Amino acid sequence: MERVDDLQLSGLKILQDPERFCFGMDAVLLSGFVRVPGGAALLDMGTGTGILPLLLSAKTPAGRITGLEIQPESADMARRSVELNGLSEKIRIITGDIKEADRIFGAASFEVISCNPPYIAGGAGLQNPDAPRAIARHEICCTFLDVAEQAAKLLVPGGKLFVVHRPDRLSELLVTLTGCGLEPKRLRIVYPFADKEPNMVLIEAARGGRKGITLEKPLIIYEAPGRYSEEIRRDYGF
Repeated sequence: MERVDDLQLSGLKILQDPERFCFGMDAVLLSGFVRVPGGAALLDMGTGTGILPLLLSAKTPAGRITGLEIQPESADMARRSVELNGLSEKIRIITGDIKEADRIFGAASFEVISCNPPYIAGGAGLQNPDAPRAIARHEICCTFLDVAEQAAKLLVPGGKLFVVHRPDRLSELLVTLTGCGLEPKRLRIVYPFADKEPNMVLIEAARGGRKGITLEKPLIIYEAPGRYSEEIRRDYGF
């Protein structure tokens, strides 16, 4: 059943269906990692129900924001969330396949691309590979290579790709990005607690960028069970 959730940011609200898929901390952290030049055209690949376009409309000076989503039901919810927030003139939602994004939009159409892609390689062993949760979490409809190849085509020279992913695939992610002509420029590793293994990695890559990467300080989510860290409370409002 659909519900309306308050995003606690600029009065924004989002339609979600817990039986399909709801956004998580990864999307929120990615929205804080993305850097957008004033007036830039931004694409969110695999936008789901539109959480990143909504957050980035408030957090950045982006101009036109586009969300691309392959699942028609999710894309419809995203469009209705955009309308609910009165942002139809700034955000558009397109139903389509990431693998065909260059044909949908044309080469060098965006200065910035964000993506919270499926983390789990392949779809083997899934009971229902067509389920919304499975498509969001497993590389069923697209792989990270698909994301990188399309971003390299869609970005203007020097344009930036921002992704959130799992640290256990970090070496693969960096090799894939550089192989597609996207040079990693910033990297931040996210830990649930300071003494636990990391569970997310945030990466910025530039099309045709020079070699050299900045490793930012670790981001700690919780300082104690049930208590967010000072940075998460200060910068993300949790």
